[in-house]
Amino acid sequence: MSLPRLLLLTDRSQLPLGRSLLATIAACAEAGLTHVVLRELDEPVEHRARLAELLMARGLDVIAAHTPLPGAVGLNLPASASCNTSFGGPPARSERPDGPTNSVLHLGRSCHSPADVARAAEDGFDYAMLSPYALTESKPGYGPPLGPAAFADLPLPTYALGGITPDNAAEAVEAGAHGVAVMGAVMRADEPAQVVRDLLTALPAPAVTS
Repeated sequence: MSLPRLLLLTDRSQLPLGRSLLATIAACAEAGLTHVVLRELDEPVEHRARLAELLMARGLDVIAAHTPLPGAVGLNLPASASCNTSFGGPPARSERPDGPTNSVLHLGRSCHSPADVARAAEDGFDYAMLSPYALTESKPGYGPPLGPAAFADLPLPTYALGGITPDNAAEAVEAGAHGVAVMGAVMRADEPAQVVRDLLTALPAPAVTS
């Protein structure tokens, strides 16, 4: 299973007036983005499924937030959710649905402490998002920043989320994060594609595994 260094989480409510979510993500894909976590949880599932289809048509791998979507290569669950309740069975890879290229579904959990990440590993998740890494405008009520120290010796590939910018992305990976997950820094940007380019430049390439 290959996980990228960069995940983009969507939130159309943060977009500048007049800019569409689809156009924003398409520009980010042209800048090198490969994976997007599709949120927009207030939308009906059929609208989210259609948006996922359009994003996949642009060559992006889509990870669905909270509920599965057709063709998505992954599912990211909130901190309180478990593999079993989402899939109706054990979390073994053989029991999970396949993605569009017959790859095993990436299954992630949002976490807010290293202990949460440890529990996610015990529960059979493939990766975690740990937040907030730094002060964040997107979700200011999620507690004080965890900082680099929280990412040392984690049992799962873990993404630093919250307050991530091109200036601190490399620091997070050097501290132990597998990669970074970004929402507001891209959604609110005047030039979102440039932010993605800067993030990818700052991040090391994923290690090649056989």
